[in-house]
Amino acid sequence: MLNFPAWKVALICLVLLWGGLLALPNAFTDGFLGIEPRDTGATDPQSIAEYQQQMEEAEASWWPGVLPTSKVNLGLDLQGGVYLLTEIDPDEVAANRLETLQADIRDVLNSAPLITRDVPEQQGSTLPIRLRNPEQMDDALRRLRRINPTIGATGGEKIMSIEAQGNDLIMISVSQAARQALAADAQDKMIEIIRRRLDPDGVSEVSITPQGDTRIVIEAPGEADPRRIKDILSRAGRMTFNMADSSPSSIAAAESGLPRPGWELVQDENGISYLINRTPVVSGSDIATANQGYDPDDNSPAVDFRLTGSGAERFGRTTANNRGELFAIVLDGKVMSAPRINEPIWGGNVQITGNFTMQEAQDLAAIIEAGELPGKLGFIEERTVGPGLGADSIRAGTRASLIGLVLVAIFMIIAYGLIGSFAVGSLLANIILILGALSGLGATLTLPGIAGIILTIGMAVDANVIVFERIREEQRAGRSPNTAVIAGYERALSTILDANITTFIAAAILYMLGSGPVKGFAVTLAIGIVTSVFTAFVVTRWFTAMWLRLAKPRKLSI
Repeated sequence: MLNFPAWKVALICLVLLWGGLLALPNAFTDGFLGIEPRDTGATDPQSIAEYQQQMEEAEASWWPGVLPTSKVNLGLDLQGGVYLLTEIDPDEVAANRLETLQADIRDVLNSAPLITRDVPEQQGSTLPIRLRNPEQMDDALRRLRRINPTIGATGGEKIMSIEAQGNDLIMISVSQAARQALAADAQDKMIEIIRRRLDPDGVSEVSITPQGDTRIVIEAPGEADPRRIKDILSRAGRMTFNMADSSPSSIAAAESGLPRPGWELVQDENGISYLINRTPVVSGSDIATANQGYDPDDNSPAVDFRLTGSGAERFGRTTANNRGELFAIVLDGKVMSAPRINEPIWGGNVQITGNFTMQEAQDLAAIIEAGELPGKLGFIEERTVGPGLGADSIRAGTRASLIGLVLVAIFMIIAYGLIGSFAVGSLLANIILILGALSGLGATLTLPGIAGIILTIGMAVDANVIVFERIREEQRAGRSPNTAVIAGYERALSTILDANITTFIAAAILYMLGSGPVKGFAVTLAIGIVTSVFTAFVVTRWFTAMWLRLAKPRKLSI
């Protein structure tokens, strides 16, 4: 138990060194670490001055690139930011899903033909279909049931409830069970789409967690403007490319109630009307990537995106066959751009230009690439936490940690003498390892997380107290210092492991069932359990073994 060969000593030193390097960036500013600031588009003088200062520090930084630069992510309650509680409307999700199935319904029934109208009129989440001939009822029901998809994996709930009403009427609706399954499926999809919209680069600490079956909690630490987030999430993100007509005669006929069949009036942000074909040439599912770019004419912010192979082929073929016509890019029912086709556009690279700011172009690119939301999000609760409150929480938590550490150190030294000081040294190493693990894993530290660190200080000392009391008992029984230490660690091992394993299981359950700050507490508690066992049972024992080897005491002052 007291034998530490060279490889074991090297491994302990490597773990402590690596933990210290991971925790080290938390002692410096981002500019000192060479991290360039993110342009938030803020125009107030204080934000501009902070941006310029960090940029100057980053350019002058000498921090080696091989060393870590990641810091502990501060949660909403420590950094300030925006808290939003949103809700999905299951009825709207069901209606939108049924609308996407209309093309398949129309195709399968028109192939006979079986229906009297080309496009059935959907009424919310129900779709009435009138047949040409009552004798075709069985054939129509069989065709519809064949294309009725399931929700999620094969064998799941069917989306459409298909019922015959009378001789020639079929009513398609979405059952209550299917609505609940669609809402749960939409919640998973929305969380991923929201994450891609708010954090397209995957580098921010935005927290997006489900609550129940229809609600989603969004926490954006460091975000000062909830309106920007709400604007990003309020957009459905449905983008289509449609042929357009802006001739005065066509617009006038549509405004008088006589539009061309299959066409509808849509306006742009300036109120200019366009008559667009309802059947899109390319949709949002055909977009492979989107990013913020620049207009080659005036270098103003724009949005560049690239189409998939099939989308690029349809886009190129349409532009080749419709030279001189208008081609509208429609986002959420508004024409973003309507350029005239002068020549075929192959390759699938498209650009949207307009009066965008840099932030607006970045947000729009994130919305387009993230994809269309299954339904609209309703905002139930909104809170903005100021950074001053978070700074007060950090100071209070730091002060509590230091006071606890000092009191524990005084107790350990008074109660156990020199060996107690070894425990204090390993306790400091434990705190550094916790900070290093939080930084390396990219975990978010919340106010309850600080409480978890304080709790870990007590737990780590508790393991040392158990060991030291066993050593004291062994020495009273007449054992030598070496054998007393060996017996103390051997007999305390099972007790320490039992206590920490049960606590780790509790932390795992908190993480799986909790959300937000509760998860932050569970993460720091779980990390602290691992590091406290390592420092109490390995580092303290190493310190003690080195002292016994060098001092060779006849009796332990414990």
